[in-house]
Amino acid sequence: MICVLFALLTAVSNATASVLQRKAAARVPPSRSMHVSLLGDLVRRRIWLAGIAMVAAAALFQAAALATGPIALVQPIFIIELPATLLLAVIVNRDLGKLPRLPWRAIAVTTIALGGGLAIANPGGAIDRAQDSSWMIALVVTAAFEAILIGMAVGVRGEPRAALLGLAAACGYALTAALMKNAMADLNVSVTAFFTSWHVYATAVAGVGALFLLQNALQAGSLVASQPMLTVGDALISIGYGVTLYSEQLRAGWWLVPQIAALALIIYGCVQVSKSPLAAETAQGTSGGSGDPHDGKVMA
Repeated sequence: MICVLFALLTAVSNATASVLQRKAAARVPPSRSMHVSLLGDLVRRRIWLAGIAMVAAAALFQAAALATGPIALVQPIFIIELPATLLLAVIVNRDLGKLPRLPWRAIAVTTIALGGGLAIANPGGAIDRAQDSSWMIALVVTAAFEAILIGMAVGVRGEPRAALLGLAAACGYALTAALMKNAMADLNVSVTAFFTSWHVYATAVAGVGALFLLQNALQAGSLVASQPMLTVGDALISIGYGVTLYSEQLRAGWWLVPQIAALALIIYGCVQVSKSPLAAETAQGTSGGSGDPHDGKVMA
């Protein structure tokens, strides 16, 4: 399916963006966490701008994927971002000699379980648009969930904050995808319908909010803490949006058993990837604690 190809391109683009943005965000003073000045500092760094360019590319690929396939199929594929992020972090940090030390078994488990789980679930039966009444409920529930996560994150530091904000960003990106799918349905009607509907503008607001949360997650701790929450959280929350908003259906009955088993294997694989010693080394290397302090930064 063409939507799978676009989803894979989105995952690789997002993984590249995460590595580049983490490399830039780790150089920002901790005092700027959860403050608008964080973005003011990041925007002066070339490497962060390169990451934003990859975010833009990912948005285009994601729009194409959502326009041609259900959320419950497209979004879980983004779990591939986790191993892709680790691989790209090794390459960006020029540690090619460490490639054989990547947790290939865990990466294989995650990838095979994802493919098998999606094949078993066989998402389908989606409608093109969600009703405004359903959107109202979804937005209220999402806002409450985000408020809880952010409130908990403010009270902690380091890796716990990175994990909580990573999950908050995941929720924001899942909401962005759900809104984007509705906006693409508006575009299929007409350009006028696209620009006169609230969905496209809500997509932009949700996307910017999710980006802000992600920058704070990357600044608060390592990729090891934030990336699993971001990738797995995005996939699971997106499935929830797909089922509740777009009436997407997954195979039920005894099919639930292998689906749950696949989910368990995906979680296991993601945890093993994040716990691997090389993942920790890569995250520390990405933080850029040494080297030229002006690396990646636009000079005034």
